[in-house]
Amino acid sequence: MARPAHLAVLVALLVATAPAVSAVTCGQVVSMLSPCINYAMGRSPTTTPACCAGVRGLNNAARSTADRQTACNCLKQQTSGMGGLKPNIVAGIPSKCGVSVPYAISPSTDCSKVH
Repeated sequence: MARPAHLAVLVALLVATAPAVSAVTCGQVVSMLSPCINYAMGRSPTTTPACCAGVRGLNNAARSTADRQTACNCLKQQTSGMGGLKPNIVAGIPSKCGVSVPYAISPSTDCSKVH
């Protein structure tokens, strides 16, 4: 019979070696980036700390190709459906926050080519 300490170690090993499943949703993208809306509409002269925290959080969450494509498609959908956003400002938000994203944030971006 296994001792409780051995069971705890076994459970810890199983949890540590289980594959991480990450699935970024459009709702998460919207939630993380909503603090950027005033800046993206030209209502604020600079990005806010909350905006940049959301950009960094999304960039950290979207590690897989599928996650990046989901985020890309969501950004395209949201930016095309929301009036008042300034595309040139939106495209520059990641760099204003010191974050490098592997694709352009633009209505013309082909998200299927994002990796």
